[in-house]
Parts: sequence; structure tokens; C-alpha cells
Amino acid sequence: MGHTIRDIAAALGARAEGDLDLVILSASEPAAAGPDALALAMDPKYAEGLARGAARAAILWQGADWRALGLAAALWVSRPRVALAGLSQMLDPGPGLAPGLHPLCDIHPSAQIGDGARIGPFVTIGAGCVIGPGVRIASHVSIGDAARIGSDALILQGVRIGPRVRIGDRFICQPGAVIGSDGFSFVTPEKSGVEEIRETLGVRADHHPQGWIRIHSLGSVVIGDDVELGANVCIDRGTIRDTEIGSGTKLDNLVHVGHNVTVGRDCLLCGQVGIAGSARIGDRVVMAGQCGVNDNIFVGDDVIAGGATKIFTNAPAGRVLLGYPAVKMTTHIEMQKALRRLPRLAATVAALQKAISKPTGND
Repeated sequence: MGHTIRDIAAALGARAEGDLDLVILSASEPAAAGPDALALAMDPKYAEGLARGAARAAILWQGADWRALGLAAALWVSRPRVALAGLSQMLDPGPGLAPGLHPLCDIHPSAQIGDGARIGPFVTIGAGCVIGPGVRIASHVSIGDAARIGSDALILQGVRIGPRVRIGDRFICQPGAVIGSDGFSFVTPEKSGVEEIRETLGVRADHHPQGWIRIHSLGSVVIGDDVELGANVCIDRGTIRDTEIGSGTKLDNLVHVGHNVTVGRDCLLCGQVGIAGSARIGDRVVMAGQCGVNDNIFVGDDVIAGGATKIFTNAPAGRVLLGYPAVKMTTHIEMQKALRRLPRLAATVAALQKAISKPTGND
């Protein structure tokens, strides 16, 4: 089923003109738009694309003349990407899970399943689990004993949720994520080479055989409300206390959160971010792709780290970081400028050395 321009405008808080009863079935880039699609043309650069496409309605840039563009209806919004969030939510059909419990799912008799749940085939739900109302669980998901999941969650194919994991409301989890795997925690009977290097910063007294003894993970994972996890995210359970992810935080594909880590509220961790054990991440922290955080350090509230930044020491609140190792972004930019000048500087120094060492003829 589609949505009228009137309904879309009301949902987005947009201004609309033209045929408000026109029905929209999809959204599209302007040049590829068909007659039932809403063209997304929030910038004048898309005017040429509108002319090539067949859209009858579009979200336009401020000041655009929709009649001159040959449209039957148009909308205007104050923040295009916020409007896109609302529009995509309206048009997303979801995974299409049938109501109720699929006959091929395996739910322990002691598990509690909330009203309106949709659970697909080959889902396994362990003893003592509590699954909230309105939850949608796609095929091949496993949920360990005594786990708790809040209302209106969407858990997609192949997700693994370990025992005693607690998850809040409106959770979204993409395929293949693992929540509550054991932490990567080992120790040696004697002081290991790693411990020695931490103390000496690079000097080793000797090399000797050493074996690793496993430290088992007795904690679990606690996730707040409105958290989203991308595909193949891995969150390790804590050693003694729980690993924690704050409400509103979003993790992109392939993010790894180590044991005992605490991540604050409304953080954004992009693809391939890795956070080592017992690190603490404040609220509203943003880490671009491939950022790394050392173990047992603190990253303050509102820190923003650019792509591939490696944070080895505590980062104060509000700091903008870039580089390996992480420094202030402004400092990193100056360092890169200096680095580009090095060949010219080296040539200048070589010329000066040659001039100084050249005989004067007075000897």
C-alpha cells in the first residue's frame, strides 16, 4: 500500500503543494524515478535528473518552482536527511515475518513470549527467557537461557544472543551479530612478554616458553533501549561484571566490543571499530571506521575520532581526534603539512651541508 502526499507531508512536518491525494509507492533518485515514486531532489543539482525521470512528485530544494519542473505535487522540508529518515521508515516494508510462532521454531516451555510476537523458522529460545511484546525474530536466531529482550525488537537472520543477556526496547540487530560471546582473556603462570613490554615499552630481558591459561567470562551483556547493531557485530560478555551498551547507541557492521567495556548513550561506532577490554566510552562519542581504543582507558563525552584513529591514552571530553597515535585533529593536520614538506626540507639541508663542507680556497 502507498501513501498520499498529504500523509507524507503530515508525517514529515513538510510543506506540500499540488495534488495532495497523489499516491506514492516508493522513493527514488530523480533520474530513475517512475510515476509512482517520490523523487528526492533536495538540491538544485538534481533538476536535470528530474527532467530525465518520470516522477510526478518530489521533495524539492527551497525556492524550487514545482510547476515549471513539470510535477503534479511537491514537498519542502527544513532538514533533508531528517526527512529521509522519516520517509524511509514509512516506506520500509520490513522483513515480512508471518504473525505468531513458526512450527519449526524451538521455544523452551519456561520461556515467556509477549503478545504480537513474530518468530520465524529454526529459532531457538532457551529456558527462562523473557521476550517482550511485538518482537520480530527472523530465521536461525538463537537466544540463550535467561536472556531478556524488551518490546518491539527486530532481530534478523543468524543472530546469536548468549545466556543472561539483557536487551531493552526497540532493539534492531542485523544478520550475524553475536552478543554475549566469551571475552578474550588469558593469563600466563609467570610474567608474560606482553606484561614486560608494557612496563619497558619495547625492551625484553629474555625469551622463554609460556602457555596461556583461560579466564572464563562470568558476566554477561546489558544493552539499553533504542540500540542498533550492524551485521556481524561482536560484543563480548564481561569477566565478572557485565559489558554495557547505553541507550540510543548505534554500532555499524563488524564492530567489536571487548569484555567489561562500557559504552555510553547515543554513541555512533562505525564499521570495524574495535574497543579493547575494560575501556570506558562516554556519551555521544562518534568513532569513524577502523578506529581502535586501547584497553583500560577512558574516552570522554562528545569525543569525535576520525577514520582509523588509534586511541592509546585517556581522551578528555569534547576532544576531536585523528591519527595514529591519536592527537588533536588540528595538530594532526599540521603534522601532515610538515610531513609533506620533508622532501623539500631534506633537499635544503643537503644543499646547506654541501655548501658548508665545500673548500673555500684559502687553505
